[in-house]
Amino acid sequence: MIYFKFPFDEKLYSTDENSEINSVVFHSFNNDKKIEISGKIIEKNQSDFNSLQLNSQILADDDTQFMAESKEEYLQKLQDVIEIIKENNLPKLVLSRRKIVDGFKEIDLKSSFDNLCKNYPNAFKYFFIHGESSWIGGFSEVLGKFNKSTHEFETMSIAGTIPVSEEWTEKEIEEQKPVSAFIRTILQKYSGTDSVEESETYDHISGNIKHLKTDFKIKINPENLDSIIQELHPTPAVCGIPKDFCAEIIEKVEKFPRELYAGYIRIETDDYIQYFVNLRCARLYKNSVHLFVGGGITAQSSPEKEWKETELKSEAVLKNLVFK
Repeated sequence: MIYFKFPFDEKLYSTDENSEINSVVFHSFNNDKKIEISGKIIEKNQSDFNSLQLNSQILADDDTQFMAESKEEYLQKLQDVIEIIKENNLPKLVLSRRKIVDGFKEIDLKSSFDNLCKNYPNAFKYFFIHGESSWIGGFSEVLGKFNKSTHEFETMSIAGTIPVSEEWTEKEIEEQKPVSAFIRTILQKYSGTDSVEESETYDHISGNIKHLKTDFKIKINPENLDSIIQELHPTPAVCGIPKDFCAEIIEKVEKFPRELYAGYIRIETDDYIQYFVNLRCARLYKNSVHLFVGGGITAQSSPEKEWKETELKSEAVLKNLVFK
């Protein structure tokens, strides 16, 4: 079962669950797992969703025995990562952690999803239960959007995070530049005789935080779509530069597997194939919620500031969850 809304689209969608087609596929960060949601995409009435008999008691028990890192543990890990960055002259490496919330009796699943939809109109919002796996999320990061008719491919470079009320510093500006360069280099390989269209960098507001964002567009050969996605994922916005080296470091230093966090979601409709980066998200259990948060670390990073950034990001989903 899945329910979702596209950015700037008030329509509610699900799948018919009857088709052999898997129109929605969730890919894990390291691409070793995927969850395929069966069926063609269909529009649903909000009243149908409201009438669902959804109780969080149907969710799986949390038997992971994971214990979230303390602030002190994470600050030390951040310092260690900064040293790795300096020793290897890395432009950026993305470190993540889990924030685990428990001690509640029940989660109001429908109200939580409705809150995400109301508060993030410019984001892709979803909620699904698939076997033992249940996730919820809302985010604006697009890995790719392919127009089946025009063969235009769009993507974005999005990085740097600060509260909406603050001003950009050199750290965030320098953090976003290599993300744009990484994407630009890949797209130029597939642009043929056409040039890559690139926007100016601008502020992208998402709830209580904002990012630096640059949009890209090219016309591609449809046969190259899968190759482009595989080269783009994971982007420096969720991994680092160089990609393979940073992925190895992440595997070694992060306390928990990322699972679907920082992976991507492929959604195919009649007109488009869209790919969303699964960033502001949480895995739901009957007795706990695992929120996934991270940040781009550079040689100029302040561990204390990076901790605060992850706390701020966790609120993107957490403040919308309704506990009883």
